[in-house]
Amino acid sequence: MYDVLVLLFAIVLFTVLAFMKFGALPMAAIVALVTCILAHMPILDTMMGPFMESAAGYVQDYFLMFFLGAVFSAFYEGSGAAKSIARFLSGITGGKHVAVLVFLITSILTFGGIAGFVVYFVMYPICLQLFQKDDLSRILIPAAITAGCWTVSMVAPDSPSVQNVVVMNSLGTASTAALIPGLLSVLTEFVLIVIWFEYRTWKLGKMGRHFEDATLPPLPDSERNFSEDPEERRPNVVIAFIPIAVILVLFNGFQLPAEAAVFFGILTACVLFKPYLPSVRTYIDLFNQGGTNAINALLNTAIVVGFGGVAQETIGFQKIVNGVLSMDISPLVFVAIAVAVCAGMCGSASGGMGIAFNALKDTFISLGLNLEYVHRIAVIAAGTLDTLPHQGGQITIFAITHMNHKTAYWDICMTQLIIPLITVFAVTIPLCSLGL
Repeated sequence: MYDVLVLLFAIVLFTVLAFMKFGALPMAAIVALVTCILAHMPILDTMMGPFMESAAGYVQDYFLMFFLGAVFSAFYEGSGAAKSIARFLSGITGGKHVAVLVFLITSILTFGGIAGFVVYFVMYPICLQLFQKDDLSRILIPAAITAGCWTVSMVAPDSPSVQNVVVMNSLGTASTAALIPGLLSVLTEFVLIVIWFEYRTWKLGKMGRHFEDATLPPLPDSERNFSEDPEERRPNVVIAFIPIAVILVLFNGFQLPAEAAVFFGILTACVLFKPYLPSVRTYIDLFNQGGTNAINALLNTAIVVGFGGVAQETIGFQKIVNGVLSMDISPLVFVAIAVAVCAGMCGSASGGMGIAFNALKDTFISLGLNLEYVHRIAVIAAGTLDTLPHQGGQITIFAITHMNHKTAYWDICMTQLIIPLITVFAVTIPLCSLGL
């Protein structure tokens, strides 16, 4: 029992430090160190081994994606293209439903196959413009972006998400497995998230929270480009959309890796936005700005992944997995709990699914369940407890948006933990139990 309590204490400590506004680097290192001490693990070997290996592996896997995504974002900010798109989109909704609009756009982009971390960088400058124009609180920006990346587009039948692919490879099921329960679950998540964003927009407005808010972390000067000068030159909205379209076409149509697709998107932006970038010095500054933003976001995320590497080495982690294995409950509920708990311990939906299916694949099959139901329940359940405060994706979006857990975690928790939990246990499992 002690070993399990050590791991649970580590996650609680992570949460407390996050809400105290500790930075990701010291926070993850402190929690990993405390975990080593309490779990009686060799401190130096663990910190130099699983901790650094997990962090370094993340940097190796995602450095190029973060760098290219950040440079792409910088060109959209610096050229005024983000402002053009924001003005166009705001006109469609009449300046209303901004958080819902962002959620819908990011859902479409990620369902189209663009990696969530790339979408963070693409959407952030557009979000800044949308929220500023309509004087809405920046509190909702992290949740509006991430909800589109990690909810409906991640769990929907036929989604190209990593989570869907992991189960397909493990069980041999199709991407459209459990089509009817899947579609109704997606509809439920979508409606509940829209209701939440509309409620929060209204509530924050009633509270007098606006875009300019002294209680929120300040924006850097480089992201304050909100003038309404009628003489300001910026790309036409059609031109502004072209680099994004290039990424979508190359990634989905020509099956290029995400990094290659974004690289060509940057080249397109360099050419098309040239009339709005006055000098070579401007290009250099934008590349430098993108590089700085990428390193900050990447290292903040990687160091949290390092803590996950330590957590997975503890005896408590294995005991939790074994405890889930021994639970005497409905088989479909067992699938959901097993995957959700593994994802929560790792702080990663895909990582948790990998561990769960490595350990439990034969068990799932031996239960005699329809594997299509196992597929859909697992994918949706993976997107629940992975959203605890130690999730790397949150650290990234907070770094990009200059926010923190204390200011913006509640809306992420509601849209990406509470609502998916309601969906999987109140909709997906009952529908699968009925044999639909």
